[in-house]
Amino acid sequence: MTLSYFNLLPSRPHILGVWIAFVLSGGVIRVHADNIQFNTDVLDVKERENIDLGRFSRGGFIMPGNYNMAVKINTQELPEQEVLFIPPESDLNGSEACISPQLVEQFGLKPAVLSEVAWWNEGQCLVVSSLPGLTARGELGTSTLYINLPQIYLEYTSANWDPPSRWEAGIPGLLLDYNVNTHTQRQLKNNSQSYNLSGNGTVGANLGAWRLRANWQARLDHQTGSGQPTKRSLDWSRYYAYRAIPRLRARLTMGEDYLTSDIFDSFRFAGLSLVSDDNMLPPNLRGYAPEVTGVARTNAKVVISQQGRVLQETYVAVGAFRIQDLNDAISGRLDIRVEEQDGSVQEFQMQTASIPYLTRPGSLRYKIAAGRPSDFRHRTNGPLFTTGEFSWGISNGWSMYGGGVVGGDYNALAGGIGRDLMMLGALSFDMTHSRASLPHEKSALSGSSYRMSYSKRFDDYDSQVTFAGYRFSERKYMTMGEYLDARTYGTRPQSSKEMYTITFNKQFRDLGLSAYLNYSHQTYWDRPTSDNYSLTLSRYFDLWRFKNLSLSLNGYRNKNNGRNDDGMHLSLSMPFGRRGSISYSSSLNRNDNSHQMSYHDNVNGHDYYQVNSGVSRSGVMASGSYTHQGDLSQIGVNASYQEGHYTSVGLSLQGGVTATAKGAALHRAGSHGGTRILVDADGVAGIPIRGSGAATRTNRFGKAVVSDVISYYRNRVSIDLDRLPDNAEVTRSVAQATLTEGAIGYRRFEVVAGEKAMAVIRLADGSYPPFGASIFNRKQQEVGIVNDGGSVYLSGMNAGEQMSAHWAGSEQCVIDLPLVPLNPGVSVLPELLLLCHQPIDKSSEPEQ
Repeated sequence: MTLSYFNLLPSRPHILGVWIAFVLSGGVIRVHADNIQFNTDVLDVKERENIDLGRFSRGGFIMPGNYNMAVKINTQELPEQEVLFIPPESDLNGSEACISPQLVEQFGLKPAVLSEVAWWNEGQCLVVSSLPGLTARGELGTSTLYINLPQIYLEYTSANWDPPSRWEAGIPGLLLDYNVNTHTQRQLKNNSQSYNLSGNGTVGANLGAWRLRANWQARLDHQTGSGQPTKRSLDWSRYYAYRAIPRLRARLTMGEDYLTSDIFDSFRFAGLSLVSDDNMLPPNLRGYAPEVTGVARTNAKVVISQQGRVLQETYVAVGAFRIQDLNDAISGRLDIRVEEQDGSVQEFQMQTASIPYLTRPGSLRYKIAAGRPSDFRHRTNGPLFTTGEFSWGISNGWSMYGGGVVGGDYNALAGGIGRDLMMLGALSFDMTHSRASLPHEKSALSGSSYRMSYSKRFDDYDSQVTFAGYRFSERKYMTMGEYLDARTYGTRPQSSKEMYTITFNKQFRDLGLSAYLNYSHQTYWDRPTSDNYSLTLSRYFDLWRFKNLSLSLNGYRNKNNGRNDDGMHLSLSMPFGRRGSISYSSSLNRNDNSHQMSYHDNVNGHDYYQVNSGVSRSGVMASGSYTHQGDLSQIGVNASYQEGHYTSVGLSLQGGVTATAKGAALHRAGSHGGTRILVDADGVAGIPIRGSGAATRTNRFGKAVVSDVISYYRNRVSIDLDRLPDNAEVTRSVAQATLTEGAIGYRRFEVVAGEKAMAVIRLADGSYPPFGASIFNRKQQEVGIVNDGGSVYLSGMNAGEQMSAHWAGSEQCVIDLPLVPLNPGVSVLPELLLLCHQPIDKSSEPEQ
């Protein structure tokens, strides 16, 4: 119900006296079995015989019929669905919710409990008493079915995670996500100008549990006066389809994919795979995601790719950066490219690492794939192969894992063991042996690779080794990727020998200092050693009247092909104003050193900007950036100037469009091709919707898409009541959804939009509707209850619309609202006189 009975009270004070007198004088004179009889003599109304209180005669009574309701199980909410209310066998005049087998499946009952439940109404309704302690109560005022049952009946749940029985595959639909960046730069020395346009994204369709996806990336480069033609490229980098298999806690993928393995190196192939998905586990049991760190010398674009496929493009401000939002399914070697606005480029590689391969006791994790290796142009270029791996939790502390690749001229076998050393950390060791036959080799190449991994948090020392690893590969050992390169190009590049990696965190709480170390050392059989390491020290402190100052020092070295790239970055920042901050930074590297002052401000949660000014060896420099989190997309603008060298301007646009049979909307960017929720505000525009990030508003059709949704995680979407327009009301402002990966969820909020006013309703014979009659709008939302003399406080009034009056259990007459819009600027609207007439039967009208 949209309007509570007591919505009447502020506008008609004498009604308050009616209800108080009604209760205090014994208006309810007898209560038995939820039947309520009223003493109407105490009511201060003119026509006591013209009263319809039948709807109030039973406490919580709901007329038999179908109702769209949200379902709340204890404190957790299920999606809105149709709930049938029917008379129970023991009381044909009563009404109770028929809890269907489909609804019971969403409870998340343990199998043993589910096998003991009983049914009635030909197996269509749950016998509530078959589950002692279960209660069900419907409430029309909030359109909610409240179900309470003992937690012991339910499968494991956590604060933000639901069991598979509550996961939703979403609704069918189409989607297009994009990230477009354009950049122009003018060189002041030779007055030349260059243009660059790049983008990437995903096109997709959802059909039931299946997700059909195609990834694209494009680039255009042009330089005036160079004599070189404009370079253009548009590549559909990957075509694939996937779906969740909840019973197996796995993901099935068909098409072009990248091998996801904790044992073997990743490579691209066309085929199918079945991989146990850690994302389907509760959050505290999920895996590790890689992160990318570095230092940008100017406002720069960081491009993270793998085997030619762009995984992420993002702009970072000058100084140290740390990108932590990569998917935890990414494994293997990543290519990092930092494109500076002065035209210089930093390139390096990082090996994504995983913590020691441990599995909980009794659990089995597995990955199976089959197909043929393929290249970026969708051409297969290798033998048919099959690969599989597993990890089994033998006992509390021991895990065994292994796997193999069988592919004709290339075969590999791996085995290992992991041990939880309790207070000493976690350790794993494995060996992989490969055998490969190449056309230009007289005999097969056979070799082994040995790996050891370690992870430990030292609570006594407030430090943590997130990952430490060592790997040694014999000269004739080959990964599948190296085999494919050697088979295709006749050479074997980057023959790895030894690799050390470590990620270490340490807190010096007495000093308020934290340290972060990332180190990687790689040697090869046929090329110089490569070293990459960085050390970050940061401290928060107060100085005199200045509070919450932050000091950070980052030093790094990248050594590739015998050449060192050393650098250091120092920054000091302090809060300034309500949401802003002011900072000083200094950078030193092989080619330059600079000093900058910056100001950053978050204007309103949707708009952010930063301005920088400083000096370097080359002269004065200045830069700035502005980002707007719009309802339809995220827009970013940046500009830079370097005295005597260049000026540059960049623009970025990130967003998407989602279209379904329920509606469509443009929206801000989320994960490309990822999970999202389409929110329907009952066709009302401008309703503020909030997910876990910045709020958005419904479009002109009353639709909005929340894109910051996490798969297999209980997500909340809500209407921001603080920003709700004055002419709108809602019965329920919060909804929850737990969606499978890539799903398009759907949630509808019942919104009553329109002006509010007092009115008097008369019937055609001059009488009034009975006291207690209900007024409904065209959406069948209750917008008012009739008082004595036909007076009613109406909400949701829109010019030219038609409302209906209901009493005695059915519609009795209709009301035509004035064609002239009500004046929303008037604080007290004059009382309206409205005629309630019989509806016109258009089917009986004579044909023209």
